Amino acid sequence: MARPREFDEDRVVTAAMETFWRHGYEGTSTRALCDSTGLGPSSLYNTFGGKRQLYLRALRRYYETSTAEQIEILRGAGLAKERLRDMMIHAVDADLDEPDGRGCFAINTAVEIGGLDPEVKEAVRSTFDRVEGELCAVVTAGVRTGELRSTGDPLTVARRVQSTYYGLRVLARVQDDRRVLVDIVESTLAGL
Repeated sequence: MARPREFDEDRVVTAAMETFWRHGYEGTSTRALCDSTGLGPSSLYNTFGGKRQLYLRALRRYYETSTAEQIEILRGAGLAKERLRDMMIHAVDADLDEPDGRGCFAINTAVEIGGLDPEVKEAVRSTFDRVEGELCAVVTAGVRTGELRSTGDPLTVARRVQSTYYGLRVLARVQDDRRVLVDIVESTLAGL
């Protein structure tokens, strides 16, 4: 008879996500995963099937938490520009508040191994696509109400905002002057 699990799987996946987020896929050893999750190597592999499978679960957890936070901001109350600004400023502040400068897990993944592993690429792409869809909805609403004067296709405008947003996430890893990052946000919004 198999022994029942004596750990909280959600807690383990969250701990693994934090470890991968901090050190990257290649920089995270099985030992580091065992240390952060409290599991032994056999439990880790028996439960999750290995490092790569646990990484994919960690990406899904990021989607369920951090990406959900972005979407919540975009779906919030207020004018379109306010919601776009709130999402970007939230990211700037979150990134600058992180003492280890880890940035965005999805962007880190895209840069590190997104082009090397089709399943990882698809996981990151689905996150980016979801944010793009939400941005497009905000832009569409802003154009409809006349708040946004952009004459471009809403999807193209949303992609421009998304590119700026992801660029800010990368830039915040090396630029610790909040004013510089906020200026980028403001100039992007002024162009809408």
